[in-house]
Amino acid sequence: AEPPAWAPGPAQAAALLEEAADLLVLHRDFAAAVERCEAGCDSLGPHLRRCLFLTSFAEVKCSLCVVGIQALAEMNRWREVLSWVLQYYHVPEHLPPKVLELCILLYSKVGEPQVMLEAGSSWLRAQGNQRLPELGPLLELFVAQVLLPLGHFEGAEELVRGCALEDSEQQLQLLGSVCESRARWARRRETRPAAEEQQDPATETVLGVLSQKLLTMVTLLRRALRSMSNHFYFLPYKKMLLATFLLYLVVVRLDPASPTSLPFIYKLVQLFRQAWAAVLSPIHRPPIRD
Repeated sequence: AEPPAWAPGPAQAAALLEEAADLLVLHRDFAAAVERCEAGCDSLGPHLRRCLFLTSFAEVKCSLCVVGIQALAEMNRWREVLSWVLQYYHVPEHLPPKVLELCILLYSKVGEPQVMLEAGSSWLRAQGNQRLPELGPLLELFVAQVLLPLGHFEGAEELVRGCALEDSEQQLQLLGSVCESRARWARRRETRPAAEEQQDPATETVLGVLSQKLLTMVTLLRRALRSMSNHFYFLPYKKMLLATFLLYLVVVRLDPASPTSLPFIYKLVQLFRQAWAAVLSPIHRPPIRD
């Protein structure tokens, strides 16, 4: 018997899936893996619409997207992930549960859960997804990783009550989690001003200790420069002091990414400028002889 007209497409997609997986895992050629995944999804497009009842083809397309998502994440192109998968499924409601789960986890991991707000809500509210066995786990994941971290408590309660969960106990547990998260959120808002007030004296204390160390180090450096001035008055004082200051920052391990370190570093830089002005004060140099 002749093979069906749709056979070449799925066969090609399966071969491209295997090749993409090898490129991702064995060769770590992520860009090439994404290209293979795109070619496989493109080859499946029309065939999958004609043979939607053949779930194996849908699984091949889903697997291609999973490999593509992982390859994009490896290249730090995670911002493209959602739009990339939607070009093959067109609307969030048609995303396979595995792809939706991976997207939620990815954007939550990189600290951008808001990207999945609309897509996740649309998928969970879609009537065609209400009978899927993955509905409950995806709802729980979406609430925990997207809605609650963003403080969307009312939206979380509405979504939980609107989904057709077969397990009523799971629904009650989710609603309880929303209430607990709302209470913790309120407590943090109440205690945040007090914590900020307590943070300033601690920062000033650390600043005072480090400032004293810096002043002591500058004093010793100035004395050393004075003692060397008789023989090496041409030394580049500014470069030496700057290098010493940078080394000092490395030693005390300041974290520029920390929000509390920004005013601290600013104050320390001001102190450095004052110390530098002191070093630039007239230093005894030997008289120039004819």
